Amino acid sequence: MARSRAAYEYTEAEDKSMRLGFLLIAAGLLSLLGLGCCWLRPALQERGGGGSANCTVLAVRQLGERFACTFSCGAACRGTARYPCLQVLVRTSRSSAPALLHEDERQLRTNPKCSYIPPCARDDQENSENVTYKQKYWKEKVGSQPFTCYFNQHLRPDDVMLKRTHDETVLLHCFLWPVVTFLVGVLIVVLTICAKSLAVKAEAIKKKKHL
Repeated sequence: MARSRAAYEYTEAEDKSMRLGFLLIAAGLLSLLGLGCCWLRPALQERGGGGSANCTVLAVRQLGERFACTFSCGAACRGTARYPCLQVLVRTSRSSAPALLHEDERQLRTNPKCSYIPPCARDDQENSENVTYKQKYWKEKVGSQPFTCYFNQHLRPDDVMLKRTHDETVLLHCFLWPVVTFLVGVLIVVLTICAKSLAVKAEAIKKKKHL
């Protein structure tokens, strides 16, 4: 019995391999739990009740109201500038009621009143020019041409997005890499155990031949 136990004792290299495997298994499980609670579940809820539609521009206008943004001009240089509010009203193929277009979910959360937030420049005039350029783009280049937009009828029935922040690729990677980490850990543990078992059997066979 003592010899059997001694035979199954892992070497230092095998012990490190087992520890690495269990560490990867724990990291994969914790990543799945963390991403599921903090990121994946809200993203799926955000996508729930949503879909795509064809949008057509109804009106493009600038409001008199201006909003503040924060610019950075160096490590210790930050300041506040202002930009005009551009609104792009569209009609979707799902509803005849006008909806306000947004760049994506992040822009919608940052400023739900406007359709576009320019890169924040130090000069207010530069911000105004960026917004005016975007206004001309929607009026002249897009015009009445239909384009794909995204909506969420439950969370934001009066808003549509030009693109989604949480698309299928992001959700796939969110789920894929923790699972890959978990499976690699399991594989390392299984291979280490199998290698040790084969080594013990080979040693036993070798001893029997010398008897």
